[in-house]
Amino acid sequence: MDFLLKSKILELDPDTVQYVRKQYNLDKPGRIEDAVALLREWVQKQSHFNKKDFSDQYLEVTIIICKGSVERAKTQLDKMCTFRTLMPDFFSTRVVKKEYEEYHKIVQSIVLPKLTPDHYRVHLAKYHNVEWEASQAIHFFRQNVYLAEYIKAHDYLSGFVLVIDLSDANIMNFLPKINVFQAKQTMTILMEGYGMRVKQMHVISKSKLVDGFVLLLKQLVSPKIGDRIKVHKSIQDLFKYIPKAILPKDYGGEERSLETLQAEWIDAFTTDEYLKYLQEMNAATTNESCRPRDKFSENYAGMSGTFRYLTVD
Repeated sequence: MDFLLKSKILELDPDTVQYVRKQYNLDKPGRIEDAVALLREWVQKQSHFNKKDFSDQYLEVTIIICKGSVERAKTQLDKMCTFRTLMPDFFSTRVVKKEYEEYHKIVQSIVLPKLTPDHYRVHLAKYHNVEWEASQAIHFFRQNVYLAEYIKAHDYLSGFVLVIDLSDANIMNFLPKINVFQAKQTMTILMEGYGMRVKQMHVISKSKLVDGFVLLLKQLVSPKIGDRIKVHKSIQDLFKYIPKAILPKDYGGEERSLETLQAEWIDAFTTDEYLKYLQEMNAATTNESCRPRDKFSENYAGMSGTFRYLTVD
């Protein structure tokens, strides 16, 4: 099965697909096709799925994200469809270019085009020192979902390296406005729904309040990922972890500027093709009246989200 890269922003190395498949023993002829066929057969039997016509590429990427495990891919697909049902506020298809240009004056959030040598993507979020309302935070969370959906549809990777740049931000102005519950829901969607695997998390800040921000981050992720958070006082410290060829030129790198890349991502999000795709994927929800009650309790009890509003007949 050949992987087709359709993105105008993201780049793959010539050996990326083979490298990633080999990690999970899926590089032999026919292995990935067999895995996709097994997953597709299972999807067709799920009476509570409102969408069953996932593309082979989508199913393959799901299996890859789950480290080659079809059983884990089943669980992840089920969770993703369930999250869309239970937390619809995060899955809007209303992407208005002018609005997002305004939000990006507060925080610019992008995925960089080039992969690291071990085929990880770098997600960079730069926060600015401007006034904003707490009610605007949901738009930042939604943009991460748009990014995740785009990556799931277009990319092939080992996982993510996250960079949070607070060097120009006033943390004291930022922290009180974050809705921890919404932030936790977002991380649940990204990590358990989209299967985002985080190799490293870098925070850039000279502020004495950065410890409070790191404490917030650790509430949103597992202890394993929390231990991977590194705090740096300067952008130059990133060079020890991320090649300059990958970073934007305003970060001392060789890639297009952050401003240029942000404009490219806004354009990608607002194409008719992508908005149509978002609409189709947002229909991948669940009909909980068709799910066995014990399965819902077994898989979702105690998880972060608005699960208390669900009624299963």
